[in-house]
Amino acid sequence: MNNQQTLTAAAAGTFTIGGDLTVNRMGYGAMRITGAGVWGPPVDKADAVATLRRAIELGVDLIDTADSYGPGTSEELIAEALYPYSNGLVIATKGGWERPGPGQWTHNASPKHLTEALEGSLKRLRLDRIDVYQLHAPDNAVSFEASIEALARLREQGKIRHVALSNVTREHVERARVIVPIVSVQNRYSFADRESDFIVDYCEQNKIAFLPWAPLGQAKEAHDAIKKVAKDLDATPLQIALAWLLKRTKVILPIPGTSSVKHLEENIAAAGVELPQAAYDKLAAVSHPPASLRG
Repeated sequence: MNNQQTLTAAAAGTFTIGGDLTVNRMGYGAMRITGAGVWGPPVDKADAVATLRRAIELGVDLIDTADSYGPGTSEELIAEALYPYSNGLVIATKGGWERPGPGQWTHNASPKHLTEALEGSLKRLRLDRIDVYQLHAPDNAVSFEASIEALARLREQGKIRHVALSNVTREHVERARVIVPIVSVQNRYSFADRESDFIVDYCEQNKIAFLPWAPLGQAKEAHDAIKKVAKDLDATPLQIALAWLLKRTKVILPIPGTSSVKHLEENIAAAGVELPQAAYDKLAAVSHPPASLRG
């Protein structure tokens, strides 16, 4: 697409999270602005800062991050690049992982840790309240209800506007909603990895935002299928993957991540890709067993 630099996230349309946060449906995921293994600072800090600022210029008003990205690095860079924040910018972050080292992740969704994680995120992001705070993943060593109750208390204290979930089953969403309103779910999902189809449908029925990660899928046959569609539509494979997600349902808010301005512009341009129904259906028929990754 030759006009990718002129298209903005607004071309994807909007969705209102939690009834009061209206954002463009093409967001930005800030995991990749950290170093290798999602650890430490990026190789080129200037590029990371430039990418964040370009995202705002291109109409992105939803940025997804987590305290574990770095750890802390992603949130710090967001604040350095964008503070004071533009009106309407929604920063969604997460807590529930600890990071012993590069590429290493360990669960900790205890109420004590979540409270400390939230306070750390508030400080790094220079905020008094997190608009969307997500439990990064359920912790088998901690009662799921205890984790959600901790976030509900922080919401009552005014430190969280909305509570959200990540890496969960539909059962988790239903159990959490008994305790506190849930405004978004973030799971691995793509045209080629639809294990979360039932959750996407549930979110659509209940007007809950769904933030998919790993939008391209991993299987070779999936890449082959999407390359054919991309060639027909004069687009890149990632643009087609994102366009498929946008067409799947209006509650989907893709959050592709990159530390490159060029790739960011390519991603945002997907908001303007018109995916024919036949191409959408063809890609919907491609599936493969999901890999175990984190978003």
